[in-house]
Amino acid sequence: MTDVTRIFDIPYLQLEKYDLKDALATKQDGAWKQTSSKAYVDQANSISRGLLRTGLEVNDKVAVISSSNRTEWHLLDIGVLQTGAQTVPIYPTISEEDYEFVLNHCEARYCFVSDGEVLAKVNAIRAKVPSLQEVYSFDKIERVKNWTEILDAGKDDSNQDEVEARKKAIDAHDLATLIYTSGTTGRPKGVMLSHNNIVSNVLGSAERVPLNAGDSRALSFLPICHIFERMVVYLYQYYGISIYFAESIDKMSDNLKEVKPNVMTVVPRLLEKVYDKIYAKGSELTGIKKKLFFWALELGEKFEPYKANGWWYEMQLAIARKLIFSKWQEGLGGQLDIMVSGSAALQPRLGRIFAAAGIPVMEGYGLTETSPVIAVNCQKNHGWKIGTVGKMIPGVEVKIAEDGEILCKGPNVMMGYYKDPEKTEAALTDGYFHTGDIGEVDAEGFLRITDRKKEMFKTSGGKYIAPQIIENEMKQSRFIEHIMVIGEGEKLPAAFIQPNFDFLKEWAARKRIDIGKTNEEIATNPDVIARYQEEIAAYNKKFGHWEQIKKFELTPDIWSIESGHLTPTLKLKRKIIKEKYQDLYDKIYRHESENGNKKNQGT
Repeated sequence: MTDVTRIFDIPYLQLEKYDLKDALATKQDGAWKQTSSKAYVDQANSISRGLLRTGLEVNDKVAVISSSNRTEWHLLDIGVLQTGAQTVPIYPTISEEDYEFVLNHCEARYCFVSDGEVLAKVNAIRAKVPSLQEVYSFDKIERVKNWTEILDAGKDDSNQDEVEARKKAIDAHDLATLIYTSGTTGRPKGVMLSHNNIVSNVLGSAERVPLNAGDSRALSFLPICHIFERMVVYLYQYYGISIYFAESIDKMSDNLKEVKPNVMTVVPRLLEKVYDKIYAKGSELTGIKKKLFFWALELGEKFEPYKANGWWYEMQLAIARKLIFSKWQEGLGGQLDIMVSGSAALQPRLGRIFAAAGIPVMEGYGLTETSPVIAVNCQKNHGWKIGTVGKMIPGVEVKIAEDGEILCKGPNVMMGYYKDPEKTEAALTDGYFHTGDIGEVDAEGFLRITDRKKEMFKTSGGKYIAPQIIENEMKQSRFIEHIMVIGEGEKLPAAFIQPNFDFLKEWAARKRIDIGKTNEEIATNPDVIARYQEEIAAYNKKFGHWEQIKKFELTPDIWSIESGHLTPTLKLKRKIIKEKYQDLYDKIYRHESENGNKKNQGT
């Protein structure tokens, strides 16, 4: 049996142990094109041979920029790693300026792009990247080298001995990949992850997979350039789970019904949107059907794992699952056993409702610098507690610093930041990585995240505000799409809010109120502002007086990655958002009239 110590050992183990017909599958011309475990290994070797014939050296960097997850990405990844070179996955949505910085910083020799849109961004800055020798495309594009040229160059296996020699020389602790963190401020940092960093995370997470090894399907759609999805895809491979790559977020619903996955990774924002759609459909029901729908939701909000609510609750839940929740499952393919959530905090309410629906969400926690998993919930052995991120995976140690910061030590902790010893030294103390997150470990060993250390602030009265706690609570409102709490050094906390414009229009139609047509008109409509005042006041009751949102401003813009409000992992770019809405900030804190009755502002 293959001993897995390096990333590229994983496909060989899968071939020996499971030999899947559909190890990887991508939709092409309306049909799923499946790649077997054997073809995966064979084509990865062809790529290694082809790359060696181009002169690729040990420790060269190969950038990969793909708009979607696809089989080619993984064949290339293994092919590159086997040569002793490193892959550098790059977010497709970052700016041309960031493309230029990353490609120059890592001194990329080759760059593989998925399509014409990404190619245009690379071509725009290519002349400013002297190290870049060639760009290849996965899609067929005129006058651009196609990735199949590398595959074809490797069909001749006469240099396979050289590939084997390169593989043999690679140590588990050698650098495998550079992942540039998107960052909410400043330039991206190149996180150096070794084979051992990632493999240890795969092995540590494997015992928490509640699926049938060799007989399960996954749907993959979160960006593969992020370590969360990438490590999980390696885990799927290690566990013999067939991986189907979703076409796009727009076609997710169709892909779910076609693939009928048993598992998929999600981010909380996606679950919020799924829930909102389900809720909207439920609201349109009438009579007994509507009553049953909301009875099931109310029941779901009280869910506790391991039948802790007793037999009467479980009996009601069985009825709710048959009458209501079974339709949710059908919409997600009908065979979804588990979802794994990461990247941001999951609302406990959603965790309960989806679990009640028979689609449990296992929330985990980690960072790029920790490969990424530090802790994750697990249904086995009473390892699931809603509202926490689970228990630490084997081999990973966590301690809480005096100021509440989570410190992590283990084989998953990065080698350091590429070409940045100062930031590396600042982040690592005695082998412990400073996560920047505030948290606590309860008596049962479950880790709970309370806030980002850097995001906590003091008002001028000296009171600490933990914005994420307030934001996560208020984001439960169907009126609120995004919210950012502000007020550092000011008398009181306030907020910028991006309304859920679709829901607002539904609400206005039901109330027969004319709120305008454009986002600008809606965000400044007095009836809308009055409704948000009610909503904020209701949520404020859950917080201490000093934490309550006293004022707010609605923004007409849609907050997105493209517009610069959000990172590629959908976190708020707080500094940039504040800069974008400096005029609204000043309106709240500098030019506010005493009676506070200005338009578009809550008190």
